[in-house]
Amino acid sequence: MGRVGLGVAAGCAAATCAIAAVLVARRASARARWRRAVALLREFEEGCATPPARLRQVVDAMVVEMHAGLASDGGSKLKMLLTFVDALPTRNEEGIYYAIDLGGTIFRALRVEVGAGSVVTSRKVELPIPEELTKGTIEELFNFVAISLKDFVEREDGKDEQKALGFTFSFPVRQTSVSSGSLIRWTKGFSIENAVGKDVAQCLNEALAGSGLNVRVTALVNDTVGTLALGHYHDEDTVAAVIIGAGTNACYIERTDAIIKCQGLLTNSGGMVVNMEWGNFWSSHLPRTPYDISLDDETQNRNDQGFEKMISGIYLGEIARLVLHRMALESDVFGDAADNLSIPFTLSTPLLAAIREDDSPDLSEVRRILQEHLKIPDTPLKTRRLVVKVCDIVTRRAARLAAAGIVGILKKLGRDGSGVASSGRMRGQPRRTVVAIEGGLYQGYPVFREYLDEALVEIMGEEVARTVALRVTEDGSGVGAALLAAVHSSNRQQGSI
Repeated sequence: MGRVGLGVAAGCAAATCAIAAVLVARRASARARWRRAVALLREFEEGCATPPARLRQVVDAMVVEMHAGLASDGGSKLKMLLTFVDALPTRNEEGIYYAIDLGGTIFRALRVEVGAGSVVTSRKVELPIPEELTKGTIEELFNFVAISLKDFVEREDGKDEQKALGFTFSFPVRQTSVSSGSLIRWTKGFSIENAVGKDVAQCLNEALAGSGLNVRVTALVNDTVGTLALGHYHDEDTVAAVIIGAGTNACYIERTDAIIKCQGLLTNSGGMVVNMEWGNFWSSHLPRTPYDISLDDETQNRNDQGFEKMISGIYLGEIARLVLHRMALESDVFGDAADNLSIPFTLSTPLLAAIREDDSPDLSEVRRILQEHLKIPDTPLKTRRLVVKVCDIVTRRAARLAAAGIVGILKKLGRDGSGVASSGRMRGQPRRTVVAIEGGLYQGYPVFREYLDEALVEIMGEEVARTVALRVTEDGSGVGAALLAAVHSSNRQQGSI
């Protein structure tokens, strides 16, 4: 081989070595970026850890806040609002009752017939609320509700007998009796200025009278209290209700002598339903991560509803998106798709649930969701597995914290199996306890439900957990409100609590 040939060969060899060196460097860089993504995952998992010992700390913190909220208004993050519901349905109710559910952009009216220990029939109508009514006057809104209800009642009954109405009004209200309460503030996009401070039940009664409809509000409730009423109707061992859906809340039956902020309060039953507003619960024992802080910063109610932001359906998908976005910025696991993950709330909780529950060998549903909803194409299987793990961590933490909240209520009532009740009274053998539960996150997401049930056993132990039943209810805000109207109407049979 001549000198020219040797030179060419040497040049080729050098080029080959250079290319090889570049490839090796790229692979090393890719491995480093992947390791960074995995490190972020592990860091997030550790930050969300909820071992049983930590969950028990959350339980104890919940009980402390419950006591503080019962002692004085403003004394706790938990509002512990009095509902003045001192009697719950017992299956002795009979007759036809109506309910309306006003808590968003859809208004519902229901006709419920009860008798012989069961709900005989239940019919309903749903109507969208015109957007202009959410920003008009309280008279305009309730006139619309009254006319809609009148059309429904006349179509269903056509009689002029006076009827009792359960009014589910899912906005913050300061209750003054079981059938009255003043609006504290609007939420959910409503901004009717002349309504704040007014008795919403009285305003509705005036609109009903003006429409010529012989129906009166006998129970003003929120959806959680309606769920408790419906649960108690089916099972008298029901002592609490929890909603875990887009939002979250809980209520339970409290002894009136334990409600210190209303000393001298008398009820026929010696008990009253307390609306906890537990979405605002907070404790240093809650496993808060930098992603939770980022989520809080981008919401309108910053520094409020801390518990809700960790466990409810509005927020879980967003927490996962924040984690994935940081991974996209600090590694190449999503290629050039970091911008697609930068838009808040593009990953909804239903999508998160679908990702977590994809059990196909190649995670084809995860691939589809990433492509269609997040515009992230061509993800390798290991990246899709990473996404599933992020969604699992978010789900597991939420479910286990919800379980701790439920046990907190049971501990306050002396039904968690620990040695002494929070009131200081000694406990006997654990009694059968039912918690009514409603909401799409618990009902429609099996993995969430499994994690919650698992945590209940870990916190209380198998023996006590066997005495606690979570019973799914359907339409507490409708049927439950009608049942409360029956109990609290002037011709009621005495309910129990």
